[in-house]
Amino acid sequence: MYNTWCYIKNVHSKTRAFKTQHFSKASAKQGIADIDLRHAVAELELGQGDNLGGNVWKKRLRNNLSRSIVLTKPADFWIFVHLFEKQDKANIAMDELSSFKKLAKDYERGGIDGIAVGLKNGSLKELCHDQKI
Repeated sequence: MYNTWCYIKNVHSKTRAFKTQHFSKASAKQGIADIDLRHAVAELELGQGDNLGGNVWKKRLRNNLSRSIVLTKPADFWIFVHLFEKQDKANIAMDELSSFKKLAKDYERGGIDGIAVGLKNGSLKELCHDQKI
């Protein structure tokens, strides 16, 4: 379960990736598929995103039309938590960034056990679990 490989073209990622229930609803409305998010994770692992500090990243999606906020515990997991349209908002506010940094620390402290709780209660969904892309 914890060593699931996701194959994305020629990019492999052992790092687990998740999305929050809120992000899942927003991404569905915008037509962003899980495969697109797995591609984004592979790019983030290569440093192709904006590191906002405190294990918080901003990643462009949908040909640069949308922005996502992604939290990470390096080498363990990535969590897509927030999605916004570039046309609606240029960037996140400092108070939002502070909240995301606190949330990233909470996820880091909770680790995989905390993730398991989120999966069980439905607040998190795993991307590409037990499947090859």
